[in-house]
Amino acid sequence: MHVVGASAASVYRVSRTRTERLVNLVICLLSTRRFLTAAQIAATVPGYEHDPDDARDHEAFQRKFERDKAELRELGVPLETGTASAFDAEPGYRIAHREYALPDILLEPDEAAAVGIAARLWQHAGLAAAASSGLAKLRAAGVDVDPQATLGLEPMVTVDPAFAPLTAAARDRREVGFDYRVPDRDAPSRRRLQPWGVVCWRGRWYVVGHDQDREATRCFRLSRVVGAVRVTGAPGAYEPPANVDLISHVARWSGPVERTGRATILAASGRAAGLRRWAVEVTTGPDGDRLVLPYADPDGLAGHLVGYGPDVRVLDPPEVREAVIQRLKEIAVRHDELTVSGGAR
Repeated sequence: MHVVGASAASVYRVSRTRTERLVNLVICLLSTRRFLTAAQIAATVPGYEHDPDDARDHEAFQRKFERDKAELRELGVPLETGTASAFDAEPGYRIAHREYALPDILLEPDEAAAVGIAARLWQHAGLAAAASSGLAKLRAAGVDVDPQATLGLEPMVTVDPAFAPLTAAARDRREVGFDYRVPDRDAPSRRRLQPWGVVCWRGRWYVVGHDQDREATRCFRLSRVVGAVRVTGAPGAYEPPANVDLISHVARWSGPVERTGRATILAASGRAAGLRRWAVEVTTGPDGDRLVLPYADPDGLAGHLVGYGPDVRVLDPPEVREAVIQRLKEIAVRHDELTVSGGAR
């Protein structure tokens, strides 16, 4: 993840804003069975706010909306045009569920991990909160909203709390400080870093940069950062090496993953197909299926398991069960924060 210079940062912000608007538009049109007019969409979807009485402002909205419709159709989204009744003078829009839905897809473990990463980034970007706000506006306007329509679009897992401040610091070239815990030590140690970027390797997030105390290149796993990341330097305080390969550095540092641990998971019948392919043992029982999963560390396995929600339950060992409970508590806190911030708006 590299963001070099002000122009790249501007492109990043524009791209993110447009992506959020398009995803929110899809969620809006999937969540109602009736056709929505352009005016209803403008009043509901974040990113389309404008003054309809201002001719220039309204014209700008119409151009933006036409571009977005064209892009969705180019992406293969089945956008329909029609009217809710014969008495409607203005056409509306919706997405055909029967054409939009995908058949069941079986993913390999590495493919499932890639989908999980995308979901974490999506939730981190604030799309879930914006989408919830948009659906609340639809309900307030008297539009019948289908609560099941976008279940497949809502990610359930968040990234590590250190993700946001470290990616921002790497983008702005600002030094940071944080407490870091390693497995063989009881107390965390203080680290000062010039972050170059944040990358994902084998389902875990790492920050790579110049360790100022050790005067050497180091990488740190985000799940081991304790407490808040403190930004200590001014913007543009340093320049990372040119063409640095962050992924290769993390791969050399982390070494091969040895999954010597074994966890026993109770999975609901017919559920958690991804875990079943990963399991080294499957035993069918009256209350579900017991899966034995190899794992390298409890935190990594917990991050994978929570995505399956109530379909799985950890039976053993206690360290994995406690790691899952901790993850669920973090998700609950994050959900409460999003709810409060959404209500404040």
